[in-house]
Amino acid sequence: MNLPTPEIRLSRCLLRTIRPSDAASIARHANNRNVSRFVRDHFPYPYELAHAEAFINLIGEDQPPRCLGIEVDGEMAGGVGLILGEDIHHRSAEIGYWLGEPYWGQGIATEAVGALVEYGFEQFDLVRVFAEVFDVNRASARVLEKAGFQLEGRLRSAVCKRGQVHDAFLYARIRNSPAGQG
Repeated sequence: MNLPTPEIRLSRCLLRTIRPSDAASIARHANNRNVSRFVRDHFPYPYELAHAEAFINLIGEDQPPRCLGIEVDGEMAGGVGLILGEDIHHRSAEIGYWLGEPYWGQGIATEAVGALVEYGFEQFDLVRVFAEVFDVNRASARVLEKAGFQLEGRLRSAVCKRGQVHDAFLYARIRNSPAGQG
């Protein structure tokens, strides 16, 4: 069965289903120490073509898709996705995102995060989307704040990346909350 693939046109980028032909572009942008610095360890570094191909195969069966690529100027430059909650958390999801370093500071991540949250509210009947951000990643915290998330708390000594223990900030956006009210 061929289901329609989502395409969300935004002013700075296009969110769309990731295709096998995107693997080389994903690997090129993801294979960056600065990109890998603030993501979970299952996002490998170095990031090779085989990693991109395995990821595309992993998400290829999701209907509706939970992970969309961020296309900028015809090139796959990043990704944004939802991890759906289960059991009593079935109306919540965690959002994760990454963007190639050449595209930082242009409002692309903020726009992509905001659009995927709205997509998640509609497609998965979510009422809450949350994210954890390393305490030293102020740029990502700002992305979430600009996308309407509110800081809910500080998780002390919650993450360990590259041998360093960090606090994490917990942000959330609630469905039907006024803009800027998380």
